[in-house]
Amino acid sequence: MSPTATHPSLPEARLLEMVFPDHTNHLGTLFGGQALAWMDKAAFIVASRHARRTVVTARSEEVSFRVPVRKGQLVELVARIVGTGRSSMQVEVEMTAEDPLTGDRRVCTTGRFVMIALDSNGSPTPVPALPSA
Repeated sequence: MSPTATHPSLPEARLLEMVFPDHTNHLGTLFGGQALAWMDKAAFIVASRHARRTVVTARSEEVSFRVPVRKGQLVELVARIVGTGRSSMQVEVEMTAEDPLTGDRRVCTTGRFVMIALDSNGSPTPVPALPSA
């Protein structure tokens, strides 16, 4: 995922999380559900900031778990809006694991989320288009 190479003005949000023992399974690696929760959180933040509305997750798709994330690693999540519909926003999220002692970084998980903006009655409402490249 590298939409900023062609669209440097895409709305973006960044989050950092530390992987503690309660985030991991019996193998000492990050639970997939925890990774998805952090990715959804990043998607929610960038979509909320772009729409300036209440947003909900409509779908997650194309989630790829590439490299295990180990207890004690730092993860950085970068969420970017890569497309908009009338009330929807397509958000790509990339999660990178970093060893805080060595600085070694690897993209570990990527995914796409569809977020929907809602009005005060809970109905889908229009969102701004992305800025032109």
